[in-house]
Amino acid sequence: MSRLYARFRSVHLGTSALGESLSTVAPTEKDVLDAAARIVEAFAATSTQEYFSLFAPDASFIFHPEAARLDDRASYEVLWNGWLAEGWRVTSCRSSDQLVHVFPGGAVFSHTVSTAIQTGNEPENISTDSYVERETIVFRQEPDGSLIAIHEHLSTVPDEASIEANGGNA
Repeated sequence: MSRLYARFRSVHLGTSALGESLSTVAPTEKDVLDAAARIVEAFAATSTQEYFSLFAPDASFIFHPEAARLDDRASYEVLWNGWLAEGWRVTSCRSSDQLVHVFPGGAVFSHTVSTAIQTGNEPENISTDSYVERETIVFRQEPDGSLIAIHEHLSTVPDEASIEANGGNA
């Protein structure tokens, strides 16, 4: 281990209760916005592999339409693959009203997300839908400085806020 790396490690990294390295340096707001943008872009493209690579294996998910919390990425992947089998795909996804809170070792990102989807496998049963929701993503800063999502929480938006987010159109 180089002396420079050893110094960085002793100054900037702590240790968790499990002996894992933890960063004591807060990520930048730009880093968080970039990480969130990658998630939104991968979701908008229905890019399964890219999208799930941005979440830690132990990430948890709370989605208002689902009956139970998803306690890990694999559980969400099963749900996602079921949607894909039914012909689900995202046709657009737009992030607005972004807010970033950074702290040593991670960040909380929240925003309003406007999503349009298409479902159905056959031309006669294809349907479209769109919705506006609020989303919070919690990021953990990895030892290499990168950010990985460890929790996502999706909630509804009251009707008035939904109208405002759509530029006055419900």
